[in-house]
Amino acid sequence: MWPWGHLAVAYLLYSVVARRRFDRPPRALPAFALAIGSQFPDLIDKPLAWNFGVLPGGRTLVHSLFTAAILVPAVFVLADRLESRTVGVAFLVGYGSHLLADVPPSALSGEFDAAAYLLWPALEQPPEAPVAGILDAFLHYYELGLYEWTQFALFAAAVVVWYVDGMPGLGLVRTSLERRLGVRT
Repeated sequence: MWPWGHLAVAYLLYSVVARRRFDRPPRALPAFALAIGSQFPDLIDKPLAWNFGVLPGGRTLVHSLFTAAILVPAVFVLADRLESRTVGVAFLVGYGSHLLADVPPSALSGEFDAAAYLLWPALEQPPEAPVAGILDAFLHYYELGLYEWTQFALFAAAVVVWYVDGMPGLGLVRTSLERRLGVRT
């Protein structure tokens, strides 16, 4: 799944969680943590595989449930120490939704090899075509099929929900820009 698809799935899911759990839309800091969590596995795995050749593929180390088993409790402990459990939960919703959203549709029809990344390194990864980075991946492997159009539709839906939710995080970005640039936006 592409970055905008991961962000959309995570935001739509977290908006529902926030409304059910807190009876309100997401707040700014959890929304940022959610966005980071939704991209986190790719921010680690893809550069380590594609740019540095340290990992055998772009969905290995941080996409693995073994890493998740360590990361989830660590995030909870850190969030509790910082008295920011909602921020930690938001990060984990983004992270967990990323792992699930990366499961290709073919895995749902019985081709489980496509989801082997979830058990890396216990399961070997299917061979991956060499990629020289995200731009190379986008330029050489991007197709506008149903899967991609679905991601755009999810992103559009997430933007609408984000707007209805009061655009959490936008005020924080504006304030930060005003302070850094000395300009009122």
